[in-house]
Order: sequence, then C-alpha cells, then structure tokens
Amino acid sequence: MAKTKRRTSQTVTILDVASRAGVSPMTASRVMNNNPRVGEAMRDRVLAAAAELNYRPNLAGRSLRSSNAARIGLLYSNPSAAYLNQLMIGVLEEGSLSGAQILVEKCSGIRSQRAAMQRLLDTGVDGVILPPPLCDSRQTKRELDLANITVVAVATGAPVADVSSVRIDDYQGASAMTQHLLDLGHTAIALIKGDPKHTPAVLRAQGFIDTMARAGLTVPAEHIVPGLFTYRSGLAAASTLLKLKNRPTAILSSNDDMAAAVVAVAHGMGLRVPGDLSVTGFDDTPVATTIWPTLTTIHQPVTAMGRTAVRLMLEEIRRKRSGKPKAGNHQVMKYSLVKRESSATPPRD
Repeated sequence: MAKTKRRTSQTVTILDVASRAGVSPMTASRVMNNNPRVGEAMRDRVLAAAAELNYRPNLAGRSLRSSNAARIGLLYSNPSAAYLNQLMIGVLEEGSLSGAQILVEKCSGIRSQRAAMQRLLDTGVDGVILPPPLCDSRQTKRELDLANITVVAVATGAPVADVSSVRIDDYQGASAMTQHLLDLGHTAIALIKGDPKHTPAVLRAQGFIDTMARAGLTVPAEHIVPGLFTYRSGLAAASTLLKLKNRPTAILSSNDDMAAAVVAVAHGMGLRVPGDLSVTGFDDTPVATTIWPTLTTIHQPVTAMGRTAVRLMLEEIRRKRSGKPKAGNHQVMKYSLVKRESSATPPRD
C-alpha cells in the first residue's frame, strides 16, 4: 500500500496552517510576518503547525514588499456597481501612472472578508484601500493594522486620526439638495435613507432633517424610510412612500440607484416625474443620466477620489519605508449639485 505523500509548500496555504494551529488566518499571518504583538505560546503553536505541513511563506510577495514597487489591495463589499466602477477607474488609472500594482478582492460576510484579506496578505500587499461600507469597519481596520498593513479609507463619514482618508461633506451635500427642493416650493419631502452601517448615510439623513427643521418643517415619521443603497431596497421604499395617504411631492434618495428605483415605481403607478413627483439622488453615477427623466443629484467626484486614495496610500507607504509615523492625511473633496429633469415645482392642488 502506497504511503500518503506529505503535502508540499505549493499546496499548503496560510489558511491550512491556521486551521492546523487552531487560530485565525490573521493570527497565523502575523506569526509568519514576525509581528511582535503575537505571544510566544501562540507563535510556537503556529510555527509548529507550519513545520508539520511543510509550509513556506509566499516569497514572491515578500520580495515585492522589499522592492521599491508598491502593491496596493482594494477590498470591497459594496452593492452599487456604478459607484465601484467609477472608483475603480480612478484607482487603476493612478496605479498605472505611479507604477503601483493594484489587486482587487471582493467579500461579503465576515468569513468571506477574512479570507479575502488573507489573499491580499499572501500576495504581499503594502496597503489596502477600503471603500464603503468597509471604510467604517473598525474590525477590518484593526485586523489590517495588526498585520502591519497600511489603510486608506474612501468616503467614510467618521475618519480616524491616523488612517488617511478621502471623502466629501455628505451632511452639507444632503442639506444643499434638501434646500434645492425647498426653494422649488416643496414642503412634503420624504427621505430614503442609506445603509445604516455606512456613516455617510447617517450624515445625509441628518443633513436632510436639520435643513427641514431650519425651514420650520417637521418631517412625518412615515416620510423617512430605510434603504440599503441598492435598487431593490429603493423599490420597496418607493412603494411604501407612494402608497401613503399623505404622499410626498418630492423624494430625496441617499444614492442614485435608489432614486432610479423611485422613478421606476412612480412610472408604474402612472405618476409623472417631475410633474407629480420630484425625485433626487446622490453620487451622480452613470445611472443618473441613463434613465428618463435624468436625475437631479449631488455629484461626488468618485473617480478623482479613487486617484486621491492611491496617492494617499503611496505617501503612507513611503513614510512607512523611511521609518516615519503615519501622516493621517484627510482630504475633503468638493461636491456639486447637478440640476436635471427629475426635479421641478410641486403639483398644484
């Protein structure tokens, strides 16, 4: 009977080592990268498991770390394909110009997220760009920090002092859009909120509520409905709002995907946009100009934010390689209100 061959380093991954040692992949990675924050007992356990499995670290990844070339990961879990496409264009363009290598990983739940992070770590990334909603995940940032990986957050509403970030002022953007609808003569304005796990969604909602309050208007509870930044959640929210007895004359959606869903539901109910209902979005993604009527929205320079994120990352990598502390550079980019065909004066009684 033939003996079972011992697994070779080509077939053994850090996930196998973690499983054998009974630790998380992140812990195993920290041990293999000589992170000083790991205790001796844990280190011995992981090294023993690695020896048993004949594991060898990814030398290609390590050589990239030691060279001048920067390897940047982008980890995303975002339901808006339009937003991601715009961000990716900026990241890839700037990466090409700077000579940095960009690696992209998608994730969903916690287990998927950790596996995706580990794949990036195994390739020897110097840093990871986190677009929303992961930009607001304390756990994600903490695990990457423990692995000694630089992070840049994109579109976070709650920037951390030593983590570089790029964003717009979401509160003021939502306030400007609300004021636009008020200036048109609307008083019955409803809001479809975004994913509560994403801090800009909270800021956009607060900008709306505060601006209505400054105008002396109280927003009925039923005029504020939840959403998840997805088209599907926009359909559900719009159906709820447009069936109300005190139906709003305008709906402010926290992103363009949900606004597009509102337009679709309105058309299905025989309502004219903007004759019977004004609809506005946020972000100015391509969907804003591909539906009819075209969307009034807040333009967020997503592609430029992607380019800026890469530049911020490269600066942090240079500082790290020269032994300097993190800069924690926070850039707030300009937004603009783009008036199109989906908003107008309210219908006459």
